[in-house]
Amino acid sequence: MSHENKVIVVLGATGQQGKGVVDALKKQTDFTVRAITRHPDRYQGEADQVIAADLNEPESLAAAFEGAYGVFAVTNFWENGTDEVSQARHAIDAARSAGIEHFIWSTLPDVEAISSGKYEVPHFTNKARVDALVEAAGFKYHSYVVAAFFYQNFLSNLAPQPQQDGSTGWVLPIARDSRSIHMADISQLGDAVAGAFKAPGIAGNGQYLPLVGDLLSFDDILSALAQQGKHYSYQEVPAEVFSSFFPGAGELAQMFGYFRDHSYMGAHLGDSDIALERKVAGRIPTRFADWVADKL
Repeated sequence: MSHENKVIVVLGATGQQGKGVVDALKKQTDFTVRAITRHPDRYQGEADQVIAADLNEPESLAAAFEGAYGVFAVTNFWENGTDEVSQARHAIDAARSAGIEHFIWSTLPDVEAISSGKYEVPHFTNKARVDALVEAAGFKYHSYVVAAFFYQNFLSNLAPQPQQDGSTGWVLPIARDSRSIHMADISQLGDAVAGAFKAPGIAGNGQYLPLVGDLLSFDDILSALAQQGKHYSYQEVPAEVFSSFFPGAGELAQMFGYFRDHSYMGAHLGDSDIALERKVAGRIPTRFADWVADKL
């Protein structure tokens, strides 16, 4: 089926998720791709159209969504002052006003609900709270993609660090043998988004599409690195100690506690959801050992 006259709007087009979505749509579909960014003059991606808009300025979204068929929406908790639920409401309201048919939301598990309030991880739970708003909006089609722990984190905020004993590695509040962290190459999230837009009958009725390349412990991670001749250290520390390391460490300590007790995806996202994501995306996600071969 030809989609060449249909426009897909990609919010956050310069971020890791949005860039992957733009690239996949361009490579795998004939949709017209419209990138939304606050700084279109700096955009260097593959989108057909580039429009300036800001999720904090709802009036800017009307022109951004005008005439489009679908929207991929993602928010960035880590930007200072971000209110993810408010931003998502703005995107949903603008999409409804524009007559968008298919809305795809990048979500995460509801840590508060899954852990019965034991753990507080806003950058997960805030996204999960938007799911019901998307469903209630009444789009013809809606889908949820779920990004696992990015492999790319090991190149940025979770890169191995020099330790006091002279080694390089990690000090974290989770047992090294806790195989509980669903991981993936975030650039491959776009495959599921493109597939869902192409096949809404399969993935457009509120389906969850979790991108998972591996379920790993830090033992597994260290072993995969050792296979490449790269040897790193690992030390587990109590959550209260880790929480004192840097601003924001407390939330990460809560996150790792949640991983240990419930896994990254939690019990409500299982093998059948992962299998559906792979079917819709038309590929098997890259395994960590293959991804890391030339990365760390």
